[in-house]
Amino acid sequence: MFFRKVSAVIDMLRFNLVKAGFGTSVPETGKGKGKISKHITHGFHLMKGRSAHPMEDYLVSEFKQEKDRELGLFAIFDGHLGHDVASYLQNHLFHNILKQHDFWTETENAVKRAYLETDEKILEKALVLGRGGSTAVTAILIDGQKLVVGNVGDSRAVICENGKARQLSVDHEPSKEKKSIERRGGFVSNIPGDVPRVDGQLAVARAFGDRSLKMHLSSEPDVLVEEVLHHTEFLILASDGIWKVMSNQEAVDSIRQIKDAQAAAKHLIEEAVSKKSKDDISCIVVRFQ
Repeated sequence: MFFRKVSAVIDMLRFNLVKAGFGTSVPETGKGKGKISKHITHGFHLMKGRSAHPMEDYLVSEFKQEKDRELGLFAIFDGHLGHDVASYLQNHLFHNILKQHDFWTETENAVKRAYLETDEKILEKALVLGRGGSTAVTAILIDGQKLVVGNVGDSRAVICENGKARQLSVDHEPSKEKKSIERRGGFVSNIPGDVPRVDGQLAVARAFGDRSLKMHLSSEPDVLVEEVLHHTEFLILASDGIWKVMSNQEAVDSIRQIKDAQAAAKHLIEEAVSKKSKDDISCIVVRFQ
């Protein structure tokens, strides 16, 4: 009886923490569509992995009006060594991008500058946000016509055009950036049975936060700007819990026939889990047709 009461109290505390947003990126699923671009829909889904720590994935998936323009704001933030940096990005990164003076005229430069400025703020707040960090992939859809994708780390953006997958982001793997890491005084470990890691610790070469490794890490994003064309079917943004077990084309093929964006995002995560993915997974699908 005593243990049942203790268990009930613990469950209630856990429920209250979840309601308050601590250690989770609630809600876990959702969908919407543009008010101007009504044919464009989006859906998202998150699933906690098998690790003992709280959920470390956060996301943004929404349309908003900015003056007389419509913006689709979509992002995946995959935290590590805690969820605080990912949560901070969820609340601040897009605000910092949109307030850049040249966002509408020099969008690529504005996104790059905002990523770097946001990382500076995160490092300044290290005593509050902790020693962890986060990857990020962001996509800004302007008036349903122009797509601006930026990323640091290994969360990925993949677009489907006439059934063919094309990756829009860049996986920032330590092995690919070994020379630049070494120029900063760091090293890349290559232990048999493990992935390459910066200073033997972090499995990505670029990230927000990670103050103890920052001298050897970059937070500069790769940014791509392109037009949405008539053959553009849908966009996938997802954390590496999907990409560890599925190729870009496998992901596209898995959901191409699912017209509901939210159902597609959920199905993609379930497919990754069926392929033995154990990580936290977050996924956004934006359908243009």
